[in-house]
Amino acid sequence: MPLSGTLVKQTTIKSDGDVFHEIFRHRPHHISEMSPNNIKGVNLHEGEWGTVGSVIVWDFFHDGKSKVCKEVIEAIDEEKKSVCFKVIGGDILEAYKTFLITVHVDTHGEENVVTWTFHYEKVNENIDDPDSLMEFCLNVTKDIETHHLPKSN
Repeated sequence: MPLSGTLVKQTTIKSDGDVFHEIFRHRPHHISEMSPNNIKGVNLHEGEWGTVGSVIVWDFFHDGKSKVCKEVIEAIDEEKKSVCFKVIGGDILEAYKTFLITVHVDTHGEENVVTWTFHYEKVNENIDDPDSLMEFCLNVTKDIETHHLPKSN
């Protein structure tokens, strides 16, 4: 079983794709309000929100446990509406030597497709692929979508 891998999942959202990208680029600290059952808090550790090289610390619930993830923003592509984070500390690095997370939004009129891509290297062959972490990201995506849909009376 290879130690390195890539995992890609897509989901369609009905809310505005530009807003979704803007949240991950400039306002990840607001995600805890949109997905409180998953994200406890997001704090800026170094740099400025929305700039390459900034370090962000996520406090979150995953697999029934409270976890922490420290990430640096590796790249931002406004044209492609993508943000790439490199995990540099926290619980994820107990299982993976390297872990890159890219969130990308394709906007086509009413249809917006969010693509999550993980590039990773496991610390050993006994480590599972990060499928449950991908499900976690998709759940957060749906929470953000629900938060931004018009409220019906």
